[in-house]
Amino acid sequence: MPADFRITWTLAGHGWADCTVEANAVKLDLTASYISSAPEDLLTAVARLVAGETETRAQFEAEPAAFRWIFYREEDALWLRLLELRHGGDHDNAGTELWSGALSVDALARAVVRCFDEVADVYGESGYRGKWGEHFPRDALETLRRIRQEHRPATDPSPPTDHVP
Repeated sequence: MPADFRITWTLAGHGWADCTVEANAVKLDLTASYISSAPEDLLTAVARLVAGETETRAQFEAEPAAFRWIFYREEDALWLRLLELRHGGDHDNAGTELWSGALSVDALARAVVRCFDEVADVYGESGYRGKWGEHFPRDALETLRRIRQEHRPATDPSPPTDHVP
């Protein structure tokens, strides 16, 4: 499993974000438009995985292209596929696989929580709304954080250390 998995969300202009995914030596740049609820979709998909779902998805619309995240969970491990599609409604088979790999559910959840904690620190919630055009996904972020805490293994009593104050 990748030892290093990081996601960065940078507001590129009104209604546009650049999402960088880094997994070991691979670095991918994805684009998201505010025409869809990309941040909330990603946070919700990861929360579902943490809660035990075995397959879920998220999609970033990039007008007309799209970037699709497909997650498959088996126990505490998951397989992630990142696809680029010419059009958001295209079938998975029509997409180009940009990356696929295994990582732990917790590594993914930690990376996503850290990503959006950093976004809140950099832009503030009002600055985020001004640049993105929609509210900061506070509810979805806090739901993921709560579900992650509820599903921590009993052998790990330590609190999550991924909150950026």
